[in-house]
Amino acid sequence: MRRFALLSATAAAAATSAVTLASCVPAPQPTPNLNPGAQAAGIDADRPEDLGFPLPDNSEIEPAGATAAQTSGDEVPAGTLRPRPQNLNEAIPTIRQRGRLIVGIDQSINGLSFRDPVSGELSGFEVALSREIAADIFGNPDAVEFRFIPSTDRTAALERREVDLVAQTLSITTGRQQEIQFSAPYLSSSTRLLVQRDSGISSFEDLPGRRVCAVGASTPLETVRRVAPASDILKVATWSDCLMAVQQRQADAIIADDAILLGIADQDPFTVIPDAVTGEESYGLGIRRSTPSDDASGLVRQVNWTLERIRSDGTWDRLYDDWFTDSPLRDEMPAPVYVEEEAP
Repeated sequence: MRRFALLSATAAAAATSAVTLASCVPAPQPTPNLNPGAQAAGIDADRPEDLGFPLPDNSEIEPAGATAAQTSGDEVPAGTLRPRPQNLNEAIPTIRQRGRLIVGIDQSINGLSFRDPVSGELSGFEVALSREIAADIFGNPDAVEFRFIPSTDRTAALERREVDLVAQTLSITTGRQQEIQFSAPYLSSSTRLLVQRDSGISSFEDLPGRRVCAVGASTPLETVRRVAPASDILKVATWSDCLMAVQQRQADAIIADDAILLGIADQDPFTVIPDAVTGEESYGLGIRRSTPSDDASGLVRQVNWTLERIRSDGTWDRLYDDWFTDSPLRDEMPAPVYVEEEAP
């Protein structure tokens, strides 16, 4: 938080100095573009805030209406594999031989997966959930290696076999089910807005002509295209980048799941999440697709076994209370939907 405050203070001081110097010049001069890459990235040079700060790395402006939403928001994903007793040495031999589970996570979403600023340890609901899975596989909740993965690279990291699981607000969608497998859902959230308190935005109807931030290759990006077709979109690599963009007035709003927005709002008391809601998402753990030479179904069943256990023994309720007490998130674990299978 202090880093953002310092940036704001520095920007204010720079702006004051610029005004003072300009008053000494006999003839007004055109405002210089202080961000040389702005126009190349599709930024409107007439928007003053785009001239002072560079946009986040690997970001891009998508003009309003340039890309149609690829989903209607009404698709119903297929179910997942039912958990069953397994010989783990046969079901997940590579993981058992390695002696640890490798999980892809974020490290900057408060409440879900973040690095504690005091202890330096990774914390949050998704971190704790990953430890529960490791405990059931190895009898040791610490037998897990966490790897940071950008949101835009989650499915690719699974396809490249860089991680066994992705526990990173990965919404279960029909499109993603064509690329990876999912566990049963472990958390539900609603899609909302986050804005500065003085933005004048209180609903999605206030967004035409405003710039909205979302992470690339995310379901919220598709939601922005669907519910805010008259808004330019700032596409970034991480949700922290969206927060920075809103603080620097490079974006007017963030559209994301409230599980994500709650963590962002915790980092800036000058932001607010209006009551407006559009759609719901359910998060599942991402697992690579099975191939004839690489059957990942054993891992899917094992993860779902853990999810059934934490539902029945009260662990899920405890984790929710640890990280989301008094939040607007739904305080019950989503019901699983299993595909029909022949008895083994």
